Amino acid sequence: MKQSGGGAEVDERLAALLSNANAIRAIAAAVEGTIGPKGLDTMLVDRFGEVTITNDGVTILEQMDVNHPAARMLINIARAQQNEIGDGTTTATIVASGLISEGVNQVVRGVPVARVIEGLNYGIKRALGFIKEHSRPVESLSDPVLERIAYIAGRENADIAELVVEAARLVGAEKLKDPNFKLADTVLAQEGAENEVFLGLILDRVRLNNQMPREKSAVKVLVLDDALEPEEIEAEALGTETGFGKYLEVQEEFRANINKLVEMGVGLVLVRKGVHNIAEEILTDAEILVVDRVAGDMLRLVADHTGARVVKRSALKKSVPDLDNYLGFAAEVYEDEKLEQVRILGGSAKPMATFLVGAATEEVVGERERIACDAASSLQAAVRGGVVPGGGALEIAVARELARAREDKRGMSAYGVDCVVEALKRPLGQIVANAGFNPLEKVEEVWAAQNEAHSDDVGINCENGSIVSMFAEGVVDPALVKIHALKAAAEVAEAILRIDTIIKRKDPVSPSGQVQEAGEVTNLDF
Repeated sequence: MKQSGGGAEVDERLAALLSNANAIRAIAAAVEGTIGPKGLDTMLVDRFGEVTITNDGVTILEQMDVNHPAARMLINIARAQQNEIGDGTTTATIVASGLISEGVNQVVRGVPVARVIEGLNYGIKRALGFIKEHSRPVESLSDPVLERIAYIAGRENADIAELVVEAARLVGAEKLKDPNFKLADTVLAQEGAENEVFLGLILDRVRLNNQMPREKSAVKVLVLDDALEPEEIEAEALGTETGFGKYLEVQEEFRANINKLVEMGVGLVLVRKGVHNIAEEILTDAEILVVDRVAGDMLRLVADHTGARVVKRSALKKSVPDLDNYLGFAAEVYEDEKLEQVRILGGSAKPMATFLVGAATEEVVGERERIACDAASSLQAAVRGGVVPGGGALEIAVARELARAREDKRGMSAYGVDCVVEALKRPLGQIVANAGFNPLEKVEEVWAAQNEAHSDDVGINCENGSIVSMFAEGVVDPALVKIHALKAAAEVAEAILRIDTIIKRKDPVSPSGQVQEAGEVTNLDF
């Protein structure tokens, strides 16, 4: 196998590396046009003609039809970035592509892969340390920088940015710093709804039946991660006198337990699964609001907000004092018939803010929700880890630091540091390219301007191409987004560069003994 480039002949052993690098490049090309204030949207079309139009990197990656294993590795890394931080997937993808491309170039030149990886890891470690040292903490939730974070991550949708900031202030800094809490989980977009933020939760469900009250105040809340049904009796047992007697006993006990809830003054019952007709009848007569088929994650949020404990149906057998300890409290519960949802407001435990994002049509609901989730995730990341200059300026500052640090590396591993330097230039290069400027020219301008000003926040104004201070312009990013994006990019780059051979596994055999077909591992289909 030969490849032009200085007349160098590439050994057959590089075939796997080149194949993987090309697949990664194809994936990056699919999302790089979306980055920056002038980034454009991507249209995704499935085989049924259903269309998704989005600017969200992870949505594009997850919905692409991809078969190449290296490409899938990159998509998995982007998904992990999304799950961990909620933003920065496009940056991670572009940097990963840069690391791999530059790494391949060095290997083709004759640098051993092990030396490239050694230098790459050294450069990434220094880069992460630089970002952490230069991040600026967010002093309070009234800091105007949060509004800029939400505005930029929210793709300049001012209404969404305002909602995110309001929701964050309702929740409070302590909750935002809780690693188990995600502000993005409180986002809900719905066609026909008005933009709104309130302390409480929305269940995307309705009352069990229309005879139940639509609204209740000052209610005790039972959260049941189970079915509200009697214990099951095996069908075979029902055919015996003893079994039938047991059945009647279970039914009577179940009825008594439901009546116990009525006597305790329970006003709202949330159930993970179904509700037996006996329970439905008693609870309806008692004017208790019941919502069934509630997702487990939502049950836990309701429990956190109201102070209830999530229990199984066996807990209904407990005494009234014991069962009362499992109940939560909400100031108000009501069903919005137009939007077909139940709202729980004023829980007695942890504050929960929900922000409802309105959309004019069904087609834009999903995109509005993705935008709001990105804005919420970025704001929370900023509160947790501080902020850094945005617009690709930070990456150039880090690259400058690494260019100086390269002198500390002796031998061929220094070429691995070069890979990191070049890869870090790519976010700014792509941002200005999307804005219609020459990326090579603008990257060099920023590099020189940062050197001259001894500043890490000098970047490009994408409106006119001038050199500006990113902080002065309000162009900032959460430090944690940058940190995790760089970690994710380095992880997939090292994994790809280490692959020396691609071998097609033999066809697996199903339990029935039939051979199942296996796809070609080197194909990349979109």
